[in-house]
Amino acid sequence: MPQPPHSSLQVAAVPAQRVPSRERDQDAPWHTEAVCRRDEAGLFFAPSKEPTAARLSREEAAKRVCARCPVMVECREHALLQPEPYGVWGGLTAAERRVVLARRRRRDVELKKPTRTTGRIAAAG
Repeated sequence: MPQPPHSSLQVAAVPAQRVPSRERDQDAPWHTEAVCRRDEAGLFFAPSKEPTAARLSREEAAKRVCARCPVMVECREHALLQPEPYGVWGGLTAAERRVVLARRRRRDVELKKPTRTTGRIAAAG
C-alpha cells in the first residue's frame, strides 16, 4: 500500500476504534469518528501515474465513503484550512477543494469592497 504523500494524511490509514458520538469525549479530535479510518488509504490517495478512468472511479468510491461519514464537514474544513494538496477529504478531491478555496477568496474580496451606493449617500448627505 503506498504511503500518503503528507504526514497528516495518515488519518485515513489508522484502524478504526468506533465510539458512538454521545459517548465520545468532547475533547477528542474529529477524526476519531471518521468512517475512512476503516478503509484503505489507497482509496483516498492516488497511486502514481493512475489512469484517468481508474482515478475517477476511485474518487467516486471515496466520495461514497465520505457521504456516510458523521464528520464529513469537519474533515472538509480541515482540508480547506490546511490546505491538503492530495487526496479526497470531506467528499472533495484536491481539484474541487481548489475551486472552493478560489470561490471563498473571491467572496472575501467582494465583501471587503466598499459599495458604491454608500459613497454616494455620504456625498449627498
